[in-house]
Amino acid sequence: PYKLKWMSRLRDYARERLKTEEPLILAGDFNVIPAAADVSNPEAWVEDALFRPETRESFQSLLGLGLTDALRAVTDAPGQYTFWDYQAGAWQKNMGIRIDHLLLSPQASDRLVEVGIDSYVRAWEKPSDHVPVWADFDLETA
Repeated sequence: PYKLKWMSRLRDYARERLKTEEPLILAGDFNVIPAAADVSNPEAWVEDALFRPETRESFQSLLGLGLTDALRAVTDAPGQYTFWDYQAGAWQKNMGIRIDHLLLSPQASDRLVEVGIDSYVRAWEKPSDHVPVWADFDLETA
């Protein structure tokens, strides 16, 4: 319930911001696994709030406002993870999930050049369990 309320508030915020018709990027740890391609073992996450159908539907309703999932705009490849738990050797076994997202308004999406996930930083000494997601934009495009 908490996650769904948060998603509802985010959707309301995005709806209002989209009315400005300016470039908008909603970025961060949404704690949502949007699709089976975004998790190494979907069956293990079926009952988790991050992957429950109502959570994924709420995420899709954000996209339904006209937002674009930046990563999925450039690739539909599975295995594009942004988080690996510290337990059970998740990093070493590549048992990851994609829960960090960049959602773009049409005006930002039109300027998108490249998107990436810097997964290599997860191998650093004392890393975060999340890795950076980044995007390059053409600022000259009007």
